[in-house]
Amino acid sequence: MKQQFHYGTVTEAIEQLKKQGYTLDLNLKENHLFAGEHGYPADEFEIVDLYRYEGASDPADEATVYALAHPSGLKGILVSGYGISADEASTETLKQLHYKYLEGKK
Repeated sequence: MKQQFHYGTVTEAIEQLKKQGYTLDLNLKENHLFAGEHGYPADEFEIVDLYRYEGASDPADEATVYALAHPSGLKGILVSGYGISADEASTETLKQLHYKYLEGKK
């Protein structure tokens, strides 16, 4: 499945995804996604769509907005830095989610 929309900013992407039902604010800690205090194994989620943004002059402004879905029906948004702002554990977990995402597109 190809990305259907492109949003000009991270804020715009988040606002539009919330309108589409992606209401959970997800945070990645090692191999779990947290919505508040409740954690879920990250490998249970599927990337439905993603949007990558690069800062014009500052590499620290690089971010990816993920629209994620869980088999239980939960839908949420994860905003993650990449490049120099990414930590190793999160990077590995995101690589696994990306692999699953790409396999699903075949």
